[in-house]
Amino acid sequence: MGLFGFFDKNKKENLDEGLAKTKESVFKKLSRAVVGKSKVDDEVLDNLEEILISSDVGVDTTLKIITRIEARVSRDKYLGVNELNNLLKEEITALLEESNNPDFSDFDLPESNEPYVIMVVGVNGVGKTTTIGKLAYNFKKAGKSVVLGAADTFRAAAIEQLEIWAKRVDVPIVKQKMGADPASVAFDTIASAKASKADIVIIDTAGRLHNKVNLMNELSKIKKVMQKIIPDAPHEVLLVLDGSTGQNAFEQAKHFTAATEVTALALTKLDGTAKGGVVIGISDQFKIPVKYIGIGEKMEHLQIFRRREFVDSLFS
Repeated sequence: MGLFGFFDKNKKENLDEGLAKTKESVFKKLSRAVVGKSKVDDEVLDNLEEILISSDVGVDTTLKIITRIEARVSRDKYLGVNELNNLLKEEITALLEESNNPDFSDFDLPESNEPYVIMVVGVNGVGKTTTIGKLAYNFKKAGKSVVLGAADTFRAAAIEQLEIWAKRVDVPIVKQKMGADPASVAFDTIASAKASKADIVIIDTAGRLHNKVNLMNELSKIKKVMQKIIPDAPHEVLLVLDGSTGQNAFEQAKHFTAATEVTALALTKLDGTAKGGVVIGISDQFKIPVKYIGIGEKMEHLQIFRRREFVDSLFS
């Protein structure tokens, strides 16, 4: 069984439930937009534009979607409103594919004698530590050995919270006291993981400086120290964003992609918001794969993002 394949059985049901608020909001507005209409005309398109923007898809991405649908309407002269859902699904799925967003299925780590290192970045309060805990749980469930590193040393609460998750999941954690050098913690974590022949290392980092230049310096220093032990570490830089914050998530993504080379995204708290469209907009604007989505509090509610299933769940 591939990594994360163990929760395939219920993932679609969980996804539908997790996106319920966004789905309900979109469908209510969509129903009003097409009432009394038999075909997709300019008024329907104007209403659709408003619906997508209000779901935090973002203005630029919304205009791309509308332009694509206009082209389809122009080509298929008698496109009916009952076909609008399928049209939306097709065009948004295509847009996500073009945005360097692979349709993740089972995820397997590359063959290596070294631990696979994930550095997790993001501001405080987005669900960063919780995401790390859930990742550790799911990796362990898939038969992988995991080591956590508490490199967010600027908040005692961050170290304590990660330690609670480590105990809950029953994985080792490397930590130092509050105020310690984050790069030192990262070095110790990588060294420990390599010595124990662990499969995966997940390093938490501080999230207080998303709009300041010293964030770049701090993350660069952590990377350099990692590379003293594993030259190509980190293998993945995962940016965690709170999907419920809508456009603020875009701003955080701008700051962090400017500060470091982000290679994957995790969008959390999608179950508590009607702004699930932010996943589409961020994927399109930043061309960085959305790898995980958080759609609830349970461990299995952290899911691998699969664009087709996501869009199907949102517009079906």
